[in-house]
Amino acid sequence: MRFTTGALLALISWQSWAVIEYSEPQSETIIEMIEQLENRHYAKLNYDDKLSSQHLDNYIDSLDSGKMFFTAADTAEFEKYRTVLDDASQKGDLKAGYQIFNRFQTRLEARLEGLIENLPADIEAMDFSIKESYPLDTDDRDWAANNAELDERWRKHIKNQVLSLKLAEKADDEIPTTLSKRYTNQLSRVKQYNSQDVFQIYANALTELYDHHTNYLSPRRSENFNINMSLSLEGIGAVLQLEDEYTRVARLVAKGPADKQGMLKPSDKIIAVGQGTDGEMEDVIGWRLDEVVQLIRGPKDTTVRLEIIPAKSKSPDERKIITIVRNKVKLEEQSAQKKILDIPAGEDTRKVGVIDIPAFYID
Repeated sequence: MRFTTGALLALISWQSWAVIEYSEPQSETIIEMIEQLENRHYAKLNYDDKLSSQHLDNYIDSLDSGKMFFTAADTAEFEKYRTVLDDASQKGDLKAGYQIFNRFQTRLEARLEGLIENLPADIEAMDFSIKESYPLDTDDRDWAANNAELDERWRKHIKNQVLSLKLAEKADDEIPTTLSKRYTNQLSRVKQYNSQDVFQIYANALTELYDHHTNYLSPRRSENFNINMSLSLEGIGAVLQLEDEYTRVARLVAKGPADKQGMLKPSDKIIAVGQGTDGEMEDVIGWRLDEVVQLIRGPKDTTVRLEIIPAKSKSPDERKIITIVRNKVKLEEQSAQKKILDIPAGEDTRKVGVIDIPAFYID
């Protein structure tokens, strides 16, 4: 059975969408965060009804800045939260923020699923001989009055993307596959949202009102921030990236544990991770990248086992298990580098010192 996207959106009420809820630690965190912002931030702003109104607008904009998923009816419904986010958040009540996000996620998943299903037929039906316009500046857009208007906005959006690919000389028969893969990957990421993601978006929609450089960092992002500032971590020394549903080794950190061990190679795909020499192997295909990284990182002198599909494997069914002892990894390529250049100056040569700072860090 085929549904239009609008029909899919109408069926949300009986679909089994996963509802994301907040936790007690997050309630405690928002209370403490507001106290810190009000009492210690240089902006000296009270989180009152005025700031609550701005918080709501900023939060909705953080979720749907392009006005591609919510309708005017959705945003009208959210008006009941306009002057109550401050009172609720100061009590640790995050229901409003999570209800708005869950509405966003259902709209987003339904839109992408309908889009992927109908994409080949929709592209086939496109007529580039007619005169149409599509405003790229999202500030000029209003919220769509209904799903039909939102469908039309998406029709033009996809048509614009198809046209862009044509202008980039992408073959016509490759365009549906390219866009389908793009939206399938986006849908996969959307379905991996968790409570910590929602809390971070909601919290930062508030902190940014105090200052654009004031941010809440989730525990995992805080750990990554500390790693970037110290240029060191404890793990195996492999830079990973997502490739479809797989975690792929992008490169190895020079002189890191994986590099010294010699068995893990760039482009290998990690499909399972086990702790210690005999811990159960946990399948990680389809996992979020940060969760795979969290499994692989660990204290110095502990062991992790990786089941991989070797990059140079002659068979897609080939598997190999690699055992690596974690150690401290220095991210030397991100540290400041110095060099001296000889610059011709007439008959003379002048020496010029150059300091390259790829990133800010604390030594």
